[in-house]
Amino acid sequence: MAFMRAVVTGGAGFIGSNLVDALLARGDTVTIVDNFASGKRENLNAQATLREHDIREPFAAEADVVFHLAAQADVQTSMNRPDYDAAVNVVGTVNVLAAAPQAQVIFASSGGAGYGECPGPAAEDFPFLPLSPYGIAKKCGEEYLAGWNRIHGTSHVALRFGNVYGPRQDAGLEGGVVAIFLERMARGEATTIYGDGSQSRDFVYVDDVVSSLLAAVSRGGGPYNVGTGRDTTVSELHAACARVAGSDAAPSYEAARLGDVQRSVLDASLIERELGWRPQVSLDDGLARTWAWMKEAQAS
Repeated sequence: MAFMRAVVTGGAGFIGSNLVDALLARGDTVTIVDNFASGKRENLNAQATLREHDIREPFAAEADVVFHLAAQADVQTSMNRPDYDAAVNVVGTVNVLAAAPQAQVIFASSGGAGYGECPGPAAEDFPFLPLSPYGIAKKCGEEYLAGWNRIHGTSHVALRFGNVYGPRQDAGLEGGVVAIFLERMARGEATTIYGDGSQSRDFVYVDDVVSSLLAAVSRGGGPYNVGTGRDTTVSELHAACARVAGSDAAPSYEAARLGDVQRSVLDASLIERELGWRPQVSLDDGLARTWAWMKEAQAS
């Protein structure tokens, strides 16, 4: 890829800040659009230009590609405040599409929240039947991208992420179960599993997600799943986190939460065939990297 002008919405967030670092390392020019609703100023890269803005309001940008990662990303918030979720995730996506008409938009969608219950690894043609307003809003965003492509001849691409984890993930958000477990283990605090622990997810490391975003630049097609094709139960995840953290504390269990699916796992063979992407980081390796980052962050 040639050097490019990139805009990253949500560039102060978990995935966005990791992407910004990768773009700057390539030599790209990067503008971050973030209102810090969930992003953190300490995640900002000083080499990027910051534009503090709420995507619920229209804006204009000059770019070759816009990576649209800004979102209301908490399922339980979407259940309790579906109007707010739609304002950020639907209206915000429309504003991003209109912000830079000549740019390609690469949209962070959600396979985990979109497909609903998965009897096996879900391919892109699996029925998209979300069980939360968050998943519904992501589906709406995908439809807007597809509509823009039909109407304007653009090549916007939606990537359906599995459960992303890694450095800078916010333990305050429901989806960041790895961050929640590891942070509490680091502090010697109790951990909680909602449900019986048999619910499973496709956990994909953030560096692999960043490489999928870069793989979609100047390409069309999709939507594409971004996952490992393997699901891990929450109980298995807790045990893996405990091994990394050297903890022997058992979790407590509480009732499952409304909107949570039992099984979510993605078939990522399409993106491998068409864009040449495949995950490189195993769960154990990714957890070790995340734990090392967390300990370093706590020490600094």
